[in-house]
Amino acid sequence: MQMNEVITRINELARKAKTTGLTPEELQERDRLRRIYIDSVKANLVGQLENTYILEPDGTKKKLSRKEPN
Repeated sequence: MQMNEVITRINELARKAKTTGLTPEELQERDRLRRIYIDSVKANLVGQLENTYILEPDGTKKKLSRKEPN
């Protein structure tokens, strides 16, 4: 399923939730689609950060490193 289709279906379910409510199956579908969307956004952000460099004052580039969780 393409991301545009996921977003379109999430929006359809949101409109229906505001008007008539959702069936239990639609609630499960909405939750599944939201998880797909959130995971996609996270993956895109991680990919962008992995290709991020810091430009030091002396002109050198330093690759951004992962911060270890506490």
